[in-house]
Amino acid sequence: MSFAPAPPYSHGSTERSAVLLVNLGTPDAPTATALRRYLAQFLWDPRVVEIPRPLWWLILNGVILRTRPAKSAAKYQSIWTKSGSPLLTWTLRQAELLESGLRARGHQQLIVRAAMRYGSPSMASTLDALATEGVTRLLVLPLYPQYAAATTASSIDAVTDWARQHRRVPELRFINRYHDEPAYIAALAQSVQTHWARHGRGQKLVMSFHGVPARSLALGDPYHCECHKTARLLAEALALGHGDYLVTFQSRLGRAQWLEPYTEPSVIRLAAEGIKHLDAICPGFAADNLETLEEIGIEARDAFLAAGGAQFNVVPCLNDAPDWIAALGDLSERHLQGWPTRVMPDAPALAAQRQRALALGATD
Repeated sequence: MSFAPAPPYSHGSTERSAVLLVNLGTPDAPTATALRRYLAQFLWDPRVVEIPRPLWWLILNGVILRTRPAKSAAKYQSIWTKSGSPLLTWTLRQAELLESGLRARGHQQLIVRAAMRYGSPSMASTLDALATEGVTRLLVLPLYPQYAAATTASSIDAVTDWARQHRRVPELRFINRYHDEPAYIAALAQSVQTHWARHGRGQKLVMSFHGVPARSLALGDPYHCECHKTARLLAEALALGHGDYLVTFQSRLGRAQWLEPYTEPSVIRLAAEGIKHLDAICPGFAADNLETLEEIGIEARDAFLAAGGAQFNVVPCLNDAPDWIAALGDLSERHLQGWPTRVMPDAPALAAQRQRALALGATD
């Protein structure tokens, strides 16, 4: 086996540390062709769909990739912006702000980059670029607050797959979860309070998380429990009673049972029960994307209004909120401890400074 070449090594090279923010991914364009390419990569990941490969290959290539790309492209077109994919735009912005924020804290030698697990910029190309920049220590921060094998573990897979192909592998650290991080919960609470101040408070707050197959809970995945803990902590921060909020799960794929209750049937039921004003938030997403903007902001809203509701408001994701960027900074700093992230003083200059101090002491 041959390994990818590394930059020439020289004794005494400056060691550099980096933070890699990882998000799920996005197609390059809101077209059927781009969606087919993106979905083929995303849905073929065995972490995402745990079905025997031969059977799943037939289903994926014989059915899904023939019908779903065009439907998904239409949904992406409804949320696409002049800057492109909202998820990519916000994730790149978060990396930029996190780097500047950490450097303002004194970590001038630190690099922060963003990559997509599926699509562009790919994790492999971003890791190649970091290696070229001389990064020897890498903190991987998947932007998934709650751990799930389909998201967090898959991101770790991508890093280790890349590492297996390279001769010089950086020292690695992974952040697996931050579902109960106080600063993250505080940022979520602030986003809800800001939303209420601008738009009024609904009768109930729906906390909608991305869905996963129900069997994952029995197989040892902590995702379901971590979603509920995030919801409980957010409710406590907002002083909500048990009847003031509802935890739901969205984005079901296929016919198997997924975590319940499902979001859209839940908002329809609430409308039928007489709820007229409903708020929704998606705490499991660090940046707005197709699922928050289209699935919740359009589909769930339309379903609620059609069922008799009068007002359905969606609290934006944390995106580039200053307290959220600060929370990412706190989380990163804690996991970067002991790594070279600051500009070290010039050794000769430091020695001269000490000599001058000693001389002044002797004179006194």
